[in-house]
Amino acid sequence: MTGVLTAESFDLVYTGIGALCWLPSIERWAETVAALLKPGGRLFIREGHPVLWATDEDISDSLHIVYPYFERDEPLVFDDDTTYVDTDQRVTATTTHEWNHGMGEIVTALLRHGMEITGLVEHQSVPWEALPGQMVCGEDGEWRLDREPWRMPLSYTLQAVKR
Repeated sequence: MTGVLTAESFDLVYTGIGALCWLPSIERWAETVAALLKPGGRLFIREGHPVLWATDEDISDSLHIVYPYFERDEPLVFDDDTTYVDTDQRVTATTTHEWNHGMGEIVTALLRHGMEITGLVEHQSVPWEALPGQMVCGEDGEWRLDREPWRMPLSYTLQAVKR
């Protein structure tokens, strides 16, 4: 690997919620993660579930899958002047480009680049009100569907080790 970061120099790579949707290729991301990790190095992901990313958050009466679950070459393009940061300020750069990546695509890309999956857990919660009008916040600060939370995963954690 060339560039600013030295290959095989990291013990841990962490990817947090909302990072993968900005990447057009999960394959290139997995290749980069594997290249950065030392043998025995670990990857930890806490991410919004691809089913959640495929759900329209603007429909508050029920769940509606309207966006792609699987990665596509062309991005989803949104124009919105709000931010997830708790503020009344509006953003000036309002256009975003986003991509979804299915669970199978993520796992397969990591396996293809020499990573061994050591854990994968799907969760019924996320740390923000992802579907306004359909969620309640628990004492742990995590948001869950207010009706039948077992209907869909909202986030996941994945752990892997570089072979």
